[in-house]
Amino acid sequence: MIMIDQSKRLSEPLRWTRAGRIAVIAVAICLAGTAIGLGIYAALGGFSEPARAGCIEFTFASTTGGARLHACGAKARRLCISPEQNPQIADDLREACRRAGYATGGAGITGG
Repeated sequence: MIMIDQSKRLSEPLRWTRAGRIAVIAVAICLAGTAIGLGIYAALGGFSEPARAGCIEFTFASTTGGARLHACGAKARRLCISPEQNPQIADDLREACRRAGYATGGAGITGG
């Protein structure tokens, strides 16, 4: 029969071996160390690069999640001249242009 001594096995607590306990502790220490290391790295700004001079860069919501806009030089100037052509990101675009030192056209203009 398949169920012989099944209730006895279920009623007894699991028994950890010394090797099993050491393995679980080692994995927990590695995970904690990794989490602490990533936290410190993120706090020191390790995941982001400062925008280069003459470049605009920001992240915005899109239909597939977060999207990133990065433009430098002539392309950045073209985007900053007419931010109202991108109504979903116009406010963020104006702010990125201001930080990069580009003049923005149509500041405060709302479509309608």
